[in-house]
Parts: sequence; structure tokens; C-alpha cells
Amino acid sequence: MEQVDTRKILHLDLDAFFCAVEEQLNPDLRGKPFAVGGKPEQRGVVASCSYPARKFGVRSAMPMYKALRLCPGLLIVSHHSSEYRRLSRKVMDILREVTPLVEQISIDEAFLDVTALDKSALQIAQQLQTRICSELELPCSLGVATNKLVAKVASEVGKAEAVEGQYPNAIQIVPPGDEAAFLAKLPAEALWGVGPKTAARLEEMGIHYIGDIARQDADEMERRFGQTGRDLVLRARGIDNREVIPIREAKSISQEITFAKDVSDARKIKDTLRQQSESISRHLKKSNLTGSTIKLKLRWHDFETITRQATLPQPTANSAEILAVAEVLLAQNWDARTPVRLIGVGVSNLQTPTRQLSLWDTQDYAKQNRLEQAVKELQARFGDSAIHRGGESDQ
Repeated sequence: MEQVDTRKILHLDLDAFFCAVEEQLNPDLRGKPFAVGGKPEQRGVVASCSYPARKFGVRSAMPMYKALRLCPGLLIVSHHSSEYRRLSRKVMDILREVTPLVEQISIDEAFLDVTALDKSALQIAQQLQTRICSELELPCSLGVATNKLVAKVASEVGKAEAVEGQYPNAIQIVPPGDEAAFLAKLPAEALWGVGPKTAARLEEMGIHYIGDIARQDADEMERRFGQTGRDLVLRARGIDNREVIPIREAKSISQEITFAKDVSDARKIKDTLRQQSESISRHLKKSNLTGSTIKLKLRWHDFETITRQATLPQPTANSAEILAVAEVLLAQNWDARTPVRLIGVGVSNLQTPTRQLSLWDTQDYAKQNRLEQAVKELQARFGDSAIHRGGESDQ
């Protein structure tokens, strides 16, 4: 497929969004190293950190105790989630005044397709950045390119090249035709789809930069990595014809918890799974959704994390069905002698059922039959002891 090279795509990223909002709520934080997140004694992690904190090596998703070791003077600030959501909505409203083609991908990120507008993409980016700063006092960075992939990488490059310790407020332009050349000099792991394991395999092949990936034979990469290998070659060449989709549907619904202390008690872990399954079920029914793939996430005391999943023959929003699969996955992957730090349940492959879900679905005989059939299939695969009804004593 030929690269569409006439589009004007923007990727907007609010710089350290949570921190910028916290500085509005408490101006004394400005210029200081601080992090938004949980307390270290409660297994807190860094949700966002100020740019002065980043000078010390503090990063998002880092355990708070490690952040404090890197930056002993780090201030820890609690979340103000309602304020984040309020300002995020205002930002998205501003974007939609420019074009209806806005695809929000997180609370602080969005793509815009401004191809139909007469102004240049650079002019639009500058005007958006100025307006969001002046009206909402929020710094933001933008990447401008002919497609979503390159626009997002561009915004990340612009932010990385900013003055250390300050909000980037960057705008990075990639002119049409320069996509591959722009990407070529970047490290391989900067390409979407290259995680740590893939990066390690590429390193073994002598592939260090995105340009190295672009020069690979697509058939050979597919042989080594499957379809992902071919996709990586296309991305490395700057090819991405995905459209900006204004309505973004949820890909999954999940619940997870990090315990204050590592847990080995089977009853507590299974009670937690039950509560999470019930919460997900309520969310699915409220959103009129069902899902067929159930995922279990486990993190051990040493921070090693695994995810396992299984797919039901029919989609569900029933908490008992979700819990049944989660318990099978737990039985297959957890040894009670291994303390658990985090546990989570998720449902994906979401779809809208042909009828509106009822509050009484848990008593629907058809669903009960489906549950019993699913349990039988899972027990046939994993053993009769893999699932038992709630209330039975733990062995």
C-alpha cells in the first residue's frame, strides 16, 4: 500500500500533565522536584514527576522508594483525579473546536487530522500550544507529520531535546517525504512495537537503529518475528496509513491492586479476585459491553510480573464467569509459597451484545448454562480441582 503523504497529522502531548495541574493547585511546587503518586510505605509508584525531579533520574512508573533514593528532597503529592479529568476535557474541547477528527488516546494525549484545514500544520500546532497555555495554563508538546506513527515519535523527540529541568513546550515537524530519514537515526527501541525483548533480539542481529530495521528484508523479518517483523520494517520506513478515529472504544476493562504487604494467603487472594471480577462485571453491564478474553496479572515480591489469559467460547459480562477463568489462571500460575505483590483481572475483546444487558443477568438460565459449560471445558483442560464454588473450603 502506498504511503499517504498529503495528510497533516498532529500528536499533542500535555507535558507532565499531572504535575502541571498540581502546580496550579499549589504554586509553591513550581521549580521544585516533586512526584505525584502513592507513599513509599504503601508500595506507591510515581504516576508523574516534575521536570526538576527528572534531572535526578526520577521517572514515571518507578517505585516511590527508589525515586526518594535518587532524589532525597523529593516532595510527594497525592492525586487530584477529578481536576485532571476536568482539565483534560477542556483541552479536548479546544482540539475539537479546530477539527472534529480528534482521537483521544489517553487523559493527556490525542491525535488530530487537520488535512482539510487551509492553515499549515505548523501554524495550527503553534496556535493550539499558545491557546492551551494561555487559557488553561498547561504546557504541551506537538509532533507534526503525515501519519500518526511519525507524529507521535516526533513529539517524543521534541520533548527529549528540550532544556533539561523545564517543561519542553516543543513542536517538532517532519516534512512530507522525510519520514524514513527522520526515524533512521533513532534507536530501535524508539519504534512502536519494539519492546525490551524484541530490542534484545534485534541487538543480537546487529540492528541498533530504526534505519537498520528499515533496511531489512521484510520476508526475512517475518520469518524471524512473525507478522510483527514485517510490520516493523514498514514502520521503520515511516509507513503508517491508519486514520485518526474520533470515537475511541475501550480495548479492555481491568482492575488491579498492589498490596501494602506481600500476600501468600490463598483466601485473601481469591477474595480479591472475586471483588475485582464483580467490579469489572458492573462496569461492563453499565457500558453495555461483553468480553471474551479474561486476563490475570500477577507481580511477585521481586517485581517479576506475568500476565496470562484465556478466551471463552462466548463473550460475557457475568462476574461468575470472569472469576471462574481468573481462578483457573491463578491455579495454573501461582504457587502459594510465592508471595504476591500485585494482582489484577482484565476483560478484553469487547463488543456490544445484541440486546441491552439486564441487571438480572446473573440469574439468567442461559448464562448459567454457559458458565457450567465453560467450567467443564476448563476443568477438562486443567483438572477438576482448578475451579470450585465460592464458599468451599480452600485445600
